[in-house]
Amino acid sequence: MSLLLAALIFNSLFIACLTAPQEHVWTDEVVSYSGFQLWSITPHNKEGREFLEKIQRDYELDVWQESRSGNGTVDVLIPPDFQPELKLRLADAEIPYLVKINDVQTVINNGNANVSISDEKVKARGYKMDWTSYHRLSDIYSYLTYLANSFPQIVTLIDIGWSYEGRPLYVVRISSSASSPDTKPAIWIDGGIHAREWITPAVATYFIQQLVEVAGNAELSTNLVWYIMPVMNPDGYEFTHKRNRLWRKSRSKAALFCRGVDHNRNFGYKWGGLGASRNPCAETFRGSAAFSERETAAVSKFIQGKSTNIKVFITLHSYGQYIILPWAYDVLYPTDYDELLALAENAASKFVRFKYSVGNTAQLLYPSSGSSADWAKSIGIKYTYSVELGDTGTYGFVLPPSLILPICEDFFPALKVFADKAATMTH
Repeated sequence: MSLLLAALIFNSLFIACLTAPQEHVWTDEVVSYSGFQLWSITPHNKEGREFLEKIQRDYELDVWQESRSGNGTVDVLIPPDFQPELKLRLADAEIPYLVKINDVQTVINNGNANVSISDEKVKARGYKMDWTSYHRLSDIYSYLTYLANSFPQIVTLIDIGWSYEGRPLYVVRISSSASSPDTKPAIWIDGGIHAREWITPAVATYFIQQLVEVAGNAELSTNLVWYIMPVMNPDGYEFTHKRNRLWRKSRSKAALFCRGVDHNRNFGYKWGGLGASRNPCAETFRGSAAFSERETAAVSKFIQGKSTNIKVFITLHSYGQYIILPWAYDVLYPTDYDELLALAENAASKFVRFKYSVGNTAQLLYPSSGSSADWAKSIGIKYTYSVELGDTGTYGFVLPPSLILPICEDFFPALKVFADKAATMTH
């Protein structure tokens, strides 16, 4: 190792905790990602992967995506201060990388413009929501309220609790029959469990709009009840709009200098195992106990009350274009895995523009204990899936608004596959 490389490494490690911005830092300052780059790194063997894991720990890097499938690339956010020495370290280890985003803040600025809808248009249709831009929580909640008021025969807005910062947690119930919802099979869909994954509330609200406002889709609610929660993490979602676009967790007080729990490590099945951190400052912090967060506790209570009727459970995430199956806590398979796989592959075949890979969560991506999908499977919901939406890494979490509608429209035929299966299931 050269003296220059050694000096650069020492310097980088010395300033690691002082370098802007880390996702876990407790700050109310507006975070800028100017000069930050997204690198796609491809270790070709076990030694390379271990070397990359050490770099991630040493520099406290934000890993956006990692995959065990295909070429096993890892997408990592690289602060400007670390770029010179990391280039040298990767070259020294003969590990190739590609700069996918040259300046993350520029992409954020281009994709986070204020929604500009004329007052006349809002007045005419009653809401600001559209699917050509990302919306604040107030726009989403106003749209849900509008639907409940305008379509009371099929839409019920259910308040299942409050977030840590006091925001309501809303689930939309959609069903067109007069019979009791307890006599019909149901589908659960949620988005926004990770705050920075803005495409997920957009897709969830698009599903709601299609089910409620498009007459041609009325049959999808005739024999089914839909429970759709567009934003499971409203505090984090608002924080990404106001302070830190790449914030992932909740906003509860995890430790003296760190906030937030990873909701998708906080559910009560195999809680605290592989892929979940006990470090309150880590992005995958599991929380102090299973269901320690108000949001996960409220969601689990609501779902348990409907679990005998919920036949399909879909939790929306980004990114990578995967439909992934239990179990997530380790590379293990439920006894009915082949049935789950067949339905997922059928749904995946309906995508045209954005092709989705299908398989076991821990095998395709990485172990993640305490996940909502594993918990849902553990309480008896048969068909449980996590869906990692588009794209495959060109933009990642900072997906431009121009891709919202294409991703939504591409998904809807696949959603019908899940709906058809659920509608045929009895107790």
